[in-house]
Amino acid sequence: MKLNDELSDHFRLTATQKKALAKLHITTVQDLLFHLPSRYVNIGDTRLVRDLVSGESAILYGTISGLKTKKTFKSRIPAAEGYFSDSTGRIKIMWFNQPYIAKMYPEGSKVRVSGKVGGKQSLYLSNPEIEAVDALPDDIHTSLFKDGKRTDLLYPIYPESRGITSKWMYHAIQKIFAQDILEQIHDPLEETILKKYSLPTRKTALVWVHTPKKEKDAEAARKRFAFEEVFFIQLYKQQERHEWSERKTLSIELEQQDIDKFIKRFPFTLTKSQQRSIEQIVHDLKRSFPMSRLLEGDVGSGKTAVAAATMYAAVMTHPDGKDYGNLQTAYMCPTEILAKQHFESFMELFSHLPVNIGLITGSGCKRSPFSSARTHSSKKRSRSRILLTSLLMNSIVLARHSDKSWCAKTVSRRTCYP
Repeated sequence: MKLNDELSDHFRLTATQKKALAKLHITTVQDLLFHLPSRYVNIGDTRLVRDLVSGESAILYGTISGLKTKKTFKSRIPAAEGYFSDSTGRIKIMWFNQPYIAKMYPEGSKVRVSGKVGGKQSLYLSNPEIEAVDALPDDIHTSLFKDGKRTDLLYPIYPESRGITSKWMYHAIQKIFAQDILEQIHDPLEETILKKYSLPTRKTALVWVHTPKKEKDAEAARKRFAFEEVFFIQLYKQQERHEWSERKTLSIELEQQDIDKFIKRFPFTLTKSQQRSIEQIVHDLKRSFPMSRLLEGDVGSGKTAVAAATMYAAVMTHPDGKDYGNLQTAYMCPTEILAKQHFESFMELFSHLPVNIGLITGSGCKRSPFSSARTHSSKKRSRSRILLTSLLMNSIVLARHSDKSWCAKTVSRRTCYP
């Protein structure tokens, strides 16, 4: 058996099982090994009906019978009612406002229920969680090993699809383990990293995550795989950032004193943090490679003011090697209301400049006209007209995140000529 072998080469699969596995994106032995459990059921915490105490929570395995729908006597609330039984006794079980449960489980179905025990003389379970199981704890894990018994009590529950159960996955994985498949597993993390963060090897983590003997083992395995995922995401992003930094882009050269003149039009004085943020961003824009910066701040901390100042630097800059034409910017907003608010405020801030302000949202588009006497006037335009005019003139285009495809053409054009 090899990691890249098809599961159908080693397991007898019905058409339903093949369809279910395909839906879960499991086709090879390796796919199944790395299909990790979503949770565990601790069989050691199970109770018997005879040991139940009112007011305590319990997990029970047994069969369900006598399910029927009814309405409560006084309030006439629809409910499902039946009995849960195990080898030691029987207890009443009911679900209020969930009458459909009575039709979900046939008579004698094997189930796992968990909930709080109520009642004084006659005990009952009210609105417990219920889940169908293939087998009860006495035979829930017929072993593939020596004496047919498991020493662990944690039962893995996997993401399932109709036709494939957690029990099937568990036994299939145990059969794979029995073929010494773990010897083919390559660990991508170096030993120094494993020691530094106290992580198990990939082989050990696979055993612990599928057949944990203690909760501590399962947690350690999940920590290992979570670390591995985040670690490689960071590596990918670092590589992407390195490739991005080697690309060439336009340099935006504008003197700080010119930006300070624009900032004086703000109806408030910038804080030191806001001023420092603008200076750092403008410094980055002067470089020959793309900027990658996150500006973080609370609501009302002045992020829009910082953005407006840096957009001014862009729209007032000529393309490289040209003494005419201007650049343009796109300002993305999370909501249409916010986009409209910024549209109004930017028209005010840039009213003294030959800069077009465009708005693109799902409900329509607007563009402030090129006029030295304009204040808050604007005209409704089509998306195509907004894009066309913004390409021909220096401009700022505002749009919602969900409308970004409409301004993709605008953003991609870094230079605009009159």
